[in-house]
Amino acid sequence: MDDRNPNALRRSLLIAGSTLALAPRLALAQAKYPSRPVDFVVPWGPGGGADQLARRLGTLIEKDLGTSLPILNIAGATGNTGMTKLLSAPADGHTMAVFIADTLGTLAGGKGRYKLSDLAPLGIMIRQPSGFFVKSDAKWKTFDELLADAKKGEIKVGITGFGGPDEMHVVKFNEQGAKFRPVPFAKPGERYASVLGGHADVVIEQAGDVRSFLDSKQMRPIVFFADQPQVGYEDIALAKKYGVTLAISQFRAIVMRAGTDPKQVAAMAAAMDKAAQSAEFRKYLADELAFADSYIPAAKAGPFLVEQLALIDANMPKT
Repeated sequence: MDDRNPNALRRSLLIAGSTLALAPRLALAQAKYPSRPVDFVVPWGPGGGADQLARRLGTLIEKDLGTSLPILNIAGATGNTGMTKLLSAPADGHTMAVFIADTLGTLAGGKGRYKLSDLAPLGIMIRQPSGFFVKSDAKWKTFDELLADAKKGEIKVGITGFGGPDEMHVVKFNEQGAKFRPVPFAKPGERYASVLGGHADVVIEQAGDVRSFLDSKQMRPIVFFADQPQVGYEDIALAKKYGVTLAISQFRAIVMRAGTDPKQVAAMAAAMDKAAQSAEFRKYLADELAFADSYIPAAKAGPFLVEQLALIDANMPKT
């Protein structure tokens, strides 16, 4: 540029001034989070408890976040196909996933392809006791009758997948001489249909997840794995009456990849916290027959997961 040309100098100063004026706005745009839709991975098929949780949370936090949360149902391998999607995505805060007790169980004994430390928990959103459910017109009226038949011959139990708490609860009875055979169904609809259609004799589930079948008198619970009676079904026997004290509640957490910017993790965890405190979410917990104190914030979610993994480790089936 020729410094002796006043027009050229004036243009240069104007461009420089415009760039300086634009810089703060560019920095602000870069700092905005989330800057695009956040993929919400559900490692199970549509219609189950994990899917319902994700969709409920989406409606509660999308407005606050200022973006959408498209649901990606990726079923398979007891939730690990979906977790692979999460862990292969960039750690940029724009992918999160539902992580449940069954999937945690597959990490027991160091068997998983990833570790708990590879995840950044945003909160434990819901906790529910599991139980055995049968078709309403099943011949077994009590668990005593079912257990007696299971000691005589094979009883098929629909579960989410091998290696998780579902299978562990079943195996605890087998260690006492029962012949329950776990049969995995990754998609919730298939699992529910298995007992209704006679492909399985029993399904292990949570009361809230099959509430529509309970309300329509298509299914009924026959035993629960819990320390206290299930709300709404206080007359149903607890497994500890039969010597099975293992009671791993089905929890559903929301996680991101470890290594995500702590500010992004904190922002999303704050959105979860706000949603959990809402009247809508408290009603959701009640409708799902879940523990009223289900929610565990991000700061305590990590230690909770470590504790649950230790419990699962201690109760892994003996080979």
